[in-house]
Amino acid sequence: MNKLEIINLHVSVEDKEILKGVNLTINQGECLALLGPNGHGKSTLLAAIMGNPHYKVTQGKILLDGEDVLSMSIDERSKKGLFLAMQYPSEIPGVVNQDFLRASMNAHRDTPIKLFEFYRSVESASKKVNLPLDMVNRFLNEGFSGGEKKRNEILQLILLNPSIALLDEIDSGLDVDAINTIASVIDDLHQKGMSFLVVSHYARLYDLIHPTHSAIMINGKIVLEGDKTLIDRVDKEGYEFLKREHGIDIAKEEKKMNTVSLGACAVNQGTK
Repeated sequence: MNKLEIINLHVSVEDKEILKGVNLTINQGECLALLGPNGHGKSTLLAAIMGNPHYKVTQGKILLDGEDVLSMSIDERSKKGLFLAMQYPSEIPGVVNQDFLRASMNAHRDTPIKLFEFYRSVESASKKVNLPLDMVNRFLNEGFSGGEKKRNEILQLILLNPSIALLDEIDSGLDVDAINTIASVIDDLHQKGMSFLVVSHYARLYDLIHPTHSAIMINGKIVLEGDKTLIDRVDKEGYEFLKREHGIDIAKEEKKMNTVSLGACAVNQGTK
């Protein structure tokens, strides 16, 4: 069983508290859609789970099958089955993509993967994400378009096959065809038992990957949880109903950011 528990998590960046007591649970095989306006802590949560040193956990717990994730190094978290697809993947000149992929796979295995098996796996995964195979011979993400970087993140996801995948706006910068391709991969892995925590501002992605439940983060806290109907409501109404029905305030300086969040994003406007 792979159960991720986030308990009363407080996280600060440069002495500014971003997360203010987050509580979430993701059970094996679940897909959680994490909603919320920009700047309210969603990416901070994913970074903290994965161990980014710029994010300081000041209080709370993160447990994976009862084990203390916060006591693990980043590579230990990865080996335990956690994976983060980043919103802004870095370009790493001098590191060949295929060397990085092979080293990553070997770090998760007791014995090194055989060369033929590696090439076969990379070829299969590249086809699934529609990434030209010759891109694995280039430096990691260097010269890649935004969409190619995101496809490369999903390529890594397929090859590493984690227990729980954290996807931070994996669909941003993608055209409709690319979103369909990546969503198909995510949905297939979900059907095979992989768990997901997915951050997105696009209702289209959630329609394609079929989340089992959803949660809204406002001002560093989870303020509401529900099923897919919650996603649909945010898409149609935005976040104003939180104030009207639940007395939940969105910070004034964040309201303008809400115009690009789920419910009022360009995709939503374009589909009306």
